Amino acid sequence: MYDLIIIGGGPAAVSAGVYAGRKRLHTLVITNSFGGQSVVSNDIQNWIGTPSISGFELAQSLEKHLRAQPDIQIEEGEGVEKIEKKEDGTFVVSTKSKTFETKTVLIASGSGRKRLNVPGENEFEGRGVFYCSICDAPLFGEKTVAVVGGGNSALEAVIDLMKYASKIYLLHHGTELKGDPITQEKIKSLSKVEIIYQAETKEIKGDGMVSEIVFTDLKTNEERTIAVDGVFIEIGAVPNSMFASGLLEMNKYGAIVVDARTQATTCKGIWAAGDVTDIPYKQNNISVGDAAKAILNIYEFLHSR
Repeated sequence: MYDLIIIGGGPAAVSAGVYAGRKRLHTLVITNSFGGQSVVSNDIQNWIGTPSISGFELAQSLEKHLRAQPDIQIEEGEGVEKIEKKEDGTFVVSTKSKTFETKTVLIASGSGRKRLNVPGENEFEGRGVFYCSICDAPLFGEKTVAVVGGGNSALEAVIDLMKYASKIYLLHHGTELKGDPITQEKIKSLSKVEIIYQAETKEIKGDGMVSEIVFTDLKTNEERTIAVDGVFIEIGAVPNSMFASGLLEMNKYGAIVVDARTQATTCKGIWAAGDVTDIPYKQNNISVGDAAKAILNIYEFLHSR
């Protein structure tokens, strides 16, 4: 019987593991791999305390820090498939091949970016194809960039890129943008931004790095190609929360609803932190802080029983 099982291997999960280790909680971390979504980034410049680090290096650093903690066990290579709550208030956490029992659970499984699933997207991920404008916009000083999407995340990506890129194409599948009206107005007033409506992205091309994006103009059914140095795909994210379905409250997008003071979910004994939750800002530094907050509350919970 563990005191705590942490689900995930990104910054939130590792932060939780470090704090749990220092609190001497008998803890198991279950993850497919370490690093989270940022593992594909070539150059992360907003990880506090480190001016520049690659996603791969960050993943290595996170794993090393976690493995240095006492009382931390790690199950790597399989994700969690199910959480069940027992009558006594403890939990059974199951992967494909194993089951574990625990007094508490912290879900820090992150989210997966929605993908276009077009040729070149996987090939150029981290080499011109990105999913986080706050993280990677500084790489595109005086360069030409395409943003794919029409909702708030796409509009915010354009705002982030405004400080760096010389030209921004916003490619939207629909006939009208879906983001906040005020942000729409701001973007439409910017001379370096060109909005292309009814654009269906077909392919991302390049030679080592991204150099072109190909799309179909749905008004004319004509295929068009634009020369770009980068593509930001901003069509939303899917929280990795399905294994907790029916056990706790989620919003309509599948993000776990948490108490912002404690990170507790609506299921007593389960907390959540990071991109899997309904917090408004999906950032590594925020995830790390929220996970630390969760562990402190879990520690109080366990020692008040």
